[in-house]
Amino acid sequence: PGGDNTRQISVGPEPGMGGVFVNVNRGKRSVELDLRSEQGKTALRALVESADVFIHSMRIKAIAKLGFDYETVAAINPSIVYTNCYGYDRRGPDADLTAYDDTIQAECGLPVVQQMLNGEASYIGTIIADKVAGLTAVYATTMALFHRERTGEGQEVDVSMFETMAAFMLVEHANGAMFDPPLGPAVYPRAVSPNRRPYRTKDGQISALIYNDKQWSTFVKAVQPVWAMDPKYATLEQRARQVDTVYALLAETFRERTTQEWLDLLRSLDIPAAPLRTLDELLDNPHLNAINFFETVDTPNGAVRFPGVPTQFSKTPGRVAGPAPRLGAHTQEVLRELGLGDDA
Repeated sequence: PGGDNTRQISVGPEPGMGGVFVNVNRGKRSVELDLRSEQGKTALRALVESADVFIHSMRIKAIAKLGFDYETVAAINPSIVYTNCYGYDRRGPDADLTAYDDTIQAECGLPVVQQMLNGEASYIGTIIADKVAGLTAVYATTMALFHRERTGEGQEVDVSMFETMAAFMLVEHANGAMFDPPLGPAVYPRAVSPNRRPYRTKDGQISALIYNDKQWSTFVKAVQPVWAMDPKYATLEQRARQVDTVYALLAETFRERTTQEWLDLLRSLDIPAAPLRTLDELLDNPHLNAINFFETVDTPNGAVRFPGVPTQFSKTPGRVAGPAPRLGAHTQEVLRELGLGDDA
């Protein structure tokens, strides 16, 4: 009852229409079914018959108890792509554990990485595990659809939040521990340097990355020529070995000018730099406004300004298709399309 939990967890114009839900469910239809009843199961089976994809985030025993495990669904529609979104891979000992973003962040080392940076374990300020797992489910499902396009074969796809985030974290942090014997600890030093943070300027803060040898040489020539004579900093490899020292040197240097002075200089030198923005400023970013990134959609509760589609297609451009639905708003409409009655 009540639908998706995200309907309740943030501010919204009416009960059940919280901002998080409204943002991630725009353009969808909502069908409310009671899968404990035979009518609800009949309706879902009818949906399965013509569906391309069946996707769920229930534990394996729960979805099987309802009668909609892969074998049952594939018997109805053999070409369907059936995607399981689990907390933990069902082959492992933790398969039955409940998983949420915070617990998966903890499992994959994110709070400890934050502790290396800030001195105290903490979660990062976005629901990264939920989002990375969701994106992984999208591309895994798309890959299965591409296989079906070529062969006609449907299949079952498993996407687990823990394994997804483990792979995500270990892209850089596996590092020297990947080798046998290990060549170093499981950490990417630059990412966890306590000095890896925005630089303080005369009047604020700035983000800048003087990373490769060309950028370093250009910066040193323009700002600190004396550093060019120190062989310890001559190459990226040498700087990487003493990244804390390099960050500290840069931090002292950035205090010498204002934020705007640094932005003007660094951008003229083609060195990556950006001011620190608040979330409110992100919603009114000049670049995003210039490309019409935000789309305003009329809804029953008035206009809503959505973040738009971040990808561009030359033949099939994306758009925000419409508002998010109230719970069960399209139940009767969809049941009629399936040739069923109004009650499920």
